[in-house]
Amino acid sequence: MEESAEPDGEGPDPAPTPHRDRLDSLSRLVFPTGIAVSVALFLYGAWERRWIADDGLIVLRTVRNLLAGNGPVFNAGERVETNTSVLWTYLNFLVTWATGARPEYAVLGLTLVLDAFAVVFALLGAALLWHLRPGKVLLPAGVLAYIALPPARDFATSGLETPLIIFWLALMWWLLLRWVRRNPLPVDGAALQPMLLPAFMAGLGPLVRPELAMMSALILGFMVVVPIRRPLRSILVLAAVAGFVPVAYQIFRMGYYALPYPNTALAKDATGAKWHQGFLYLSNLVNPYWLWLPVALLAIAAVGNIRPPHRHRTRRDDSEESEEKRSWTVKEVLRLLQVRAFSPTSVVAIFVASGLLMGVYVLRVGGDFMHGRVLLPALFALMLPAAALPVRFRGFQYSPLRFPRTIAAVTAVAWVGIAGWAAACATVPGMPNGTVIGKSGIVDERGFYVLNTGRSHPIRAEDYIDFPRVRAMLQTIEQRPDGGLLLATNTFMNWAVTPPPQPIPEGGAEQVVYFLNLGMSSMNVGLDVRVIDQMGLAYPLAAHSQRLDDGRIGHDKSLPPDWAVADTGMVDKRPWMPPIANETWVAEAHVALSCPETQAVLNSTRAKLTIHQFVSNFIHSIQFARYRIDRIPEYDLIRCKLQLPQ
Repeated sequence: MEESAEPDGEGPDPAPTPHRDRLDSLSRLVFPTGIAVSVALFLYGAWERRWIADDGLIVLRTVRNLLAGNGPVFNAGERVETNTSVLWTYLNFLVTWATGARPEYAVLGLTLVLDAFAVVFALLGAALLWHLRPGKVLLPAGVLAYIALPPARDFATSGLETPLIIFWLALMWWLLLRWVRRNPLPVDGAALQPMLLPAFMAGLGPLVRPELAMMSALILGFMVVVPIRRPLRSILVLAAVAGFVPVAYQIFRMGYYALPYPNTALAKDATGAKWHQGFLYLSNLVNPYWLWLPVALLAIAAVGNIRPPHRHRTRRDDSEESEEKRSWTVKEVLRLLQVRAFSPTSVVAIFVASGLLMGVYVLRVGGDFMHGRVLLPALFALMLPAAALPVRFRGFQYSPLRFPRTIAAVTAVAWVGIAGWAAACATVPGMPNGTVIGKSGIVDERGFYVLNTGRSHPIRAEDYIDFPRVRAMLQTIEQRPDGGLLLATNTFMNWAVTPPPQPIPEGGAEQVVYFLNLGMSSMNVGLDVRVIDQMGLAYPLAAHSQRLDDGRIGHDKSLPPDWAVADTGMVDKRPWMPPIANETWVAEAHVALSCPETQAVLNSTRAKLTIHQFVSNFIHSIQFARYRIDRIPEYDLIRCKLQLPQ
C-alpha cells in the first residue's frame, strides 16, 4: 500500500539494461496471467460443482410469475417477498426474459459471469492498491484462498445471490481505489463527478443483500467526510444519487408487501440473537479446512507490505513545521486529517471493518443451516486487501528503519504457503459428514441434495423429482383434479389430502401444497397451484408465528397444518379430513383467524392493491413486522381474547 512514488525502503529504479528490460517485460505479463489463471480456476471449480439449490429454485418461481405478468410474488394473488436479494430476483428476470432460456440455465450462466468478474475486479483493485511498478510482481493470493474453499465453489452457482454479493464487493473495491488513486484531493475539495458512480453503486448495497447496508453506510460516510466543493449542494446530489433507487424500492416494498424488509427476514427472525449457534457455524467453516492458516499468512504479508510515505527531514523542514504548528487552526487540522484520510489505507479500513461487521452479524443471528454460505461475503471482503500480494525482486535500498529484502522474502514464503494450502483445500470434497443433519443443524447443502436426488448436478426443476415426496406430490395433484390441500405425511410415497367443500366449482377448486421444500415443489407445478410452507418463507401466516427457541437454525418456525386447513377453507370434519390434522385444533384455528390484528396482516397481502391499500400497508408495515401469533391455536385465542369454540 504505497502512498508516494518512492516509499521508504525502495529507491529509484536502476538504469535500464537489456537484462532488466527482459525482467520488467516478464513481470508485466505475470499480473494479467494471474488474472486469467484465477478466473479459469474459479470457473472450473464452479462448473465441476454446478447445481441449483432448492432455495435457488424459490427465486425462479418469482421469476416465472414476473414473466407471466403476476407481479413479483411467489403465489399469484398473495404479495409475499420470498427472496432476500431484490437485485438478484430482477437480474434473473431480465436475463431470462432477454435470452428466452429456461430460468435454470439463465441463472447458471449469470452466476458464472458474475463469478468471473468478481475475480477480475478484485485483482484490478489489488493492482491499484499495491501500485504495480517495474521490479515488482503481483501474485494472486487472497482470491486463491477464497476459490479453494469448497463452499465458495458450491455457492458459485446454486441459484442464490452469493455471486452477486462478491461481484458487488469486488466492484466497489475497484471503484473506490480508482477514485482515490486517480483523483488527488485539491486544496478546494474533491470534484463531484468522479464520485457519482461509486456513490450510486454503494447505494445499491441493501438491494444486493440487506446486511450490506452497513458497508454502504461506511462507504458513503467516507465520501461525505472528504472535502467537497460547494459541500451542501454536493452532499445533496450524492444523497440523491445513492439513495434514489433503494429509497424508491423501500417505499414500494412497504406499500406492496406491507413489510419494511424481505419476508425471509421475518420468517427467520433475523433480528434475534443466537450467539452460541453462530460460533458453532463459524467453527463449522474454519476447522475442517484450517482456514485460520491462509488468513494468518495473508495478514502477515499484507501488513508487512504497508509502507507509509517517508522523506528525509532537514533543519529547514523542522523550522517550517514548527512555524506551521504555531499558526494552525482547528479548521486546518481537520483539513489535514481529511487529506490524510483520502488514501487507499482508508479504503482498506472500510473493507476490513465491513467484513468484521458482517461476520459479527452472522454470528449474532446464529449463522445458517447451509455450510459456510452466509460467512462467504464477510470472508471475501476481508480477503480483498490481500487479493494479490506484491513481491519485489529488484530496486531495494537499505534503510535504518526498513528491511525490504526481508519483507519481500516473507511475502514470497507466505504466497507459497497460501498456494500450497489452496491446492490441498481444493481436493477436500466438503463438510465432513455434511449430508447428515446433526445437532448443529448445519448441512453440506449441495452434498445433501446430490445424495437425495441421485444426480451429480441437480440443476433443472425435474432433477428434483426423485427427492422424497416430490414425485408422489405430482401424482397426487394429477389424481385430484377437483383440488384440495396436500399435507406431507411421515411416508415418502403418500400425501394426506384435505378435499375442498362441495359443490366443486367449475374447473375445480384451489390446489394447495403445504411443504417445506418450496423450490422443488413450486417449480414442478403450474403457477395455478398455490405452494405454501410451515416456516413462512412463502406463507404470511406462518411467517408471523413465534420462533421456536430450540428449532433448527434457519427453520425456527413450524406452523401446524391445522392452520392451513382452516385458512384455505378446506373440509374440516372427519372422515374427510385426514388424521394428520386435529379436528379441535382446526376449529380453534378458524376462530383465531378472526382476530382483527391477524385479519389485518392477511388482508395486507391478499386484498386488492388499491391506492388506499398501498398507503395503509405503508403506514402499518412496521407494526405488521412486529406482530406475532401463537402457533398453538388455543393459546392464540387467549392472546387475542377470543372465546374457545364449542
